[in-house]
Amino acid sequence: MQIREKQPADEAWISSVLDESWAANGTGIIIVHGESFDARTLPALIAGEREGLAIYKVTPDTFSAELITLDAFKPHQGIGGALIDALVARIRQLGVSLLRVTTTNDNLDALRFYQRRGFRIVAVRPGAVDESRRIKPTIPAVGENGIPIRDEIELELRIERRSQEPESRSQEAVG
Repeated sequence: MQIREKQPADEAWISSVLDESWAANGTGIIIVHGESFDARTLPALIAGEREGLAIYKVTPDTFSAELITLDAFKPHQGIGGALIDALVARIRQLGVSLLRVTTTNDNLDALRFYQRRGFRIVAVRPGAVDESRRIKPTIPAVGENGIPIRDEIELELRIERRSQEPESRSQEAVG
């Protein structure tokens, strides 16, 4: 599957995804761990013919990146995994060694998806979504499977550096 960087022609589509999937209501605002992001201004990767979208933020001074949103519009087709793989390759080139993502307590599919890809749970923030809802009241109170959305769960993936040069092997003549 082809993965590409977002282009100016994608802006309206990205805004509609943020509105439909993330209750952005035309603002592009996503609230994660109490911080507001205008996701429209962040870098993004697009899968195929707009079959998936990954919006991320890189913080070079901490050698980390954060996945802000991930959407795969055809479930179980490898789109989300392809976006994660492409994102890891991209940020590895930038010298990033840690990728973070935050999901909510109701999102069991996301917890399964990320953990299967090597992410580890590193923090649980009870009541964090309740606090975020004060800033952004459009965050739903009940999510997947009828589970009340209350808490944030942070996961991390350590990114191994890959050698740029092949390993040199010196052999000495034995005589």
